[in-house]
This record gives sequence, structure tokens and C-alpha cells, in this order.
Amino acid sequence: MNILFIGAGKMATAIASGIKNNKHLSEKIKIKAVDPSSDACAAFKSASGYECFTEASDSLLSEAETVILAVKPQVAEAASLPLAGKISGKLIVSIAAGLKLETLKEWFKSERIIRLMPNTPLLVGCGASAYSCAEGVSGDDEELINDIFKSMGILHRVTEDLMDTVTALSGSGPAYIFELVQAMCDAAVKLGLPEDTALGLTVQTVSGAAEMLKQGAGTPDELRKAVTSPGGTTEAGLAVLEKNNFRGLICEMIKSAHARSVELGKKK
Repeated sequence: MNILFIGAGKMATAIASGIKNNKHLSEKIKIKAVDPSSDACAAFKSASGYECFTEASDSLLSEAETVILAVKPQVAEAASLPLAGKISGKLIVSIAAGLKLETLKEWFKSERIIRLMPNTPLLVGCGASAYSCAEGVSGDDEELINDIFKSMGILHRVTEDLMDTVTALSGSGPAYIFELVQAMCDAAVKLGLPEDTALGLTVQTVSGAAEMLKQGAGTPDELRKAVTSPGGTTEAGLAVLEKNNFRGLICEMIKSAHARSVELGKKK
């Protein structure tokens, strides 16, 4: 299977590196990428080991069996239209935030299109991805996507009307967690912990809490209650979150990201 990435940014690099790091996938999938930025090409090749070119030659396009559109939604049309007639009939997978199947079908004059939203933790085998399909996607096409993305985490098929929510939740979600971790570390450092100790404890705490949820130790609310003793330290900390409407703030964060995804998908 020959896969060509259009765009060699961070997400394309994460996917390609995830494939490279998986022996089962790397033995059967050949990858190349195209990006007009020579710096992006160099970074892609350095991180993934795969070739990247600054121009999409006819030979690159003809040998590709699957094309992954991995550019920013703002430049997706400019990147796609020159290629449309040259990749007719191929499976096209778009990971551009907000970009609707209807728009992609119009650009590529094809129904063999998948809209997919991965996230960067797939680089370490812990991705959370979701996708929706146009009418022309075959069972074999879906099997390929499942083979790739389930090997690097979890994958859900959803209806397209839910893809903007997926984008706001899991697509952008790692950045929210990184921000939380940094804030917890900063607070601990201000209270005297060495920075490396604070980071190590915070990362393990987040990882351990997530693992408890993964193993079905309880719902988030049940596990929160189990660790919160009346009059204890955890209750004191949680009281600050409640006072400052923490859940409402998180809801607004997700809604804002969702609205931006919807906005990016609107035709200009």
C-alpha cells in the first residue's frame, strides 16, 4: 500500500512515525509526503524516516493508492484543487479540522473520501481518533483506516454531524491536558518542589488516573468521590474548582473549539 501525505506538518509526522514504529504496518505500507516548505520536509524525514518532496510530481501522485490531506483547513482548497484530476479514484483521507465531506467531494469529484480526526498521542500508541465516510468508501477502505489507527490507539466511526465535537474533544484535547499539567507543575514549584519532581509526580498522577478509568475502576464521579475525604485536602482543592465553575469553564472551552471547527468548515 502506497500512501502519500499532502502536507508534512506535525500531525502527518505523528501518523507516519506511528506507522514506522509499528512493525506490522511498516512492512506493508510505503509512505511519501509532499510539502512546499523545505523545513517541513526536513523535519518530516528526520522524525519519520520517510521521503518528503516539495512538489507533487505526476509520478508521486500516480503511484499513490491512498492520499492523506494533512494541511491546515485554511489552505486545503488551494492544496487540493490542483491535484483533483490527478488522483481520481484513489482513497482520499482528510484530517483537516472542520472540512466537510460535501466540500471534499466537490473538490475531488469523488465519493471515496473519509473525514478523520486523529490526535498527536497516536505517536506513542495512545491516539484517540474518529472518522466518518462518504458513500463511495468501501469495506476495504475502512479496513485500512482501522488497521492503521487502531494499531495506534482507539478509533470510532461516527456520523459526520459529530465530527466537529470530536475535533473539539479529542483532536484538541491533548493541548488541554498539557496546559493542566503545566499549571499543576507551576503551582507545585511555587510551593517548593523541584521542577523535575513536580513534573514527574504530575505526569504519573494524570497517567494513573487515566489508567484507573481505562481499567473500569469506576466512573469519573465515583472515583473522585472515593478519593475525597470529608474535610480533607482533596475536598479543599475541589472547593476551589467548584467556586470558580470549573466544569462550566471546561464546557465553554469545548464549545469554543467546536464553534471554531464549524467555522473552518464553512465555504468561503
